[in-house]
Amino acid sequence: MTGTPVRLDLSSPTRGPRGKPPKHFVDLSPEQRVEAVTELGEKPFRAKQLATHYFTHLTSDPAAMTDLPKATRDKLVEGLFPTLLTEHRTLTADQGTTVKTLWHLFDGAKVESVLMRYANRTTLCISSQAGCGLACSFCATGQLGLTRNLSTAEIVEQVRAAARSLADGEVPGGPTRLTNVVFMGMGEPLANYKAVMETVRRLVAPAPDGLGMSARNVTVSTVGMVPAMDKLANEGIPVTLALSLHAPDDELRSELVPVNTRWSVDEAIDSAHRYFVKTGRRVSIEYALIRDVNDHAWRADLLGEKLNARGKGWVHCNPIPLNPVPNSRWTASDPQVEREFVARLRAHGIPTTVRDTRGSEIDGACGQLAAEED
Repeated sequence: MTGTPVRLDLSSPTRGPRGKPPKHFVDLSPEQRVEAVTELGEKPFRAKQLATHYFTHLTSDPAAMTDLPKATRDKLVEGLFPTLLTEHRTLTADQGTTVKTLWHLFDGAKVESVLMRYANRTTLCISSQAGCGLACSFCATGQLGLTRNLSTAEIVEQVRAAARSLADGEVPGGPTRLTNVVFMGMGEPLANYKAVMETVRRLVAPAPDGLGMSARNVTVSTVGMVPAMDKLANEGIPVTLALSLHAPDDELRSELVPVNTRWSVDEAIDSAHRYFVKTGRRVSIEYALIRDVNDHAWRADLLGEKLNARGKGWVHCNPIPLNPVPNSRWTASDPQVEREFVARLRAHGIPTTVRDTRGSEIDGACGQLAAEED
């Protein structure tokens, strides 16, 4: 490793409110759901009915649970489905096909999610923490500091709300289903490992115990927390791993992404390659292109060389024009510079796709809406 190690306190808040959310039906395993239902004086089969309503019909509204007696449904919903997220503000862009929502949690903490509808898929970007403790210098969320980790149910509720909105036809294009979930919203997912993995299990579990999504359509992003990346490789759930690299050299990356002083560029790339070897799943390299900071042609060459040094065909690169944050010195690369960067990567044989940056006119960078309220 290079640089001076920094202590990363991921368990304590750096600012803002902090609280433990009330236990929710989604926090429980199928077996625990049966126990919870029977503890409320109901028959065990009610747990499956509740799961069907939540994961298949995407509702926790007792009025919709007409296959349960009214007194039963009211009691079960009151006991097992506390309100965890309250929609506070919603902004739309791209003719309504991009929807950004600011949620208030039960303790006043704030998180954001972004729903994006494309011609052939629908993608939801979700938050796993309120704020973030990793302080990446160009990131709006990183400037907020860490408030707290989200619970499994708080994360899943973002997904359910989006899936229900799509099913109800609230996004232009007619009713449809949610196909992709990316953990690229507020927070470092692997710093909230347990809740994120429990969320993934809820997403991929077949109905009625989960949403029945394909693990291949779930992407978990990380700035390079190597031990957690290696742990993820051994979970046996073939999610897509996205490594937010942003620089191929330690000197610059340590400035942009402070966690690099703990796990270097090479260590992060090595761990990403191990993930590919273990799972067979191609890894995404995320690279925010920042004008005159990390967008030099020689850095594209260095990145291509480092990725190829681990082998061929194991990685895909996603350069991302930076979504600028108000009052920040960081801005997106010049389009010509961006094209040269991409051409250099492709010349090294690295499959490269420039990431679509939706929602810039609605404060698309995660954390911006929350920051405006503070």
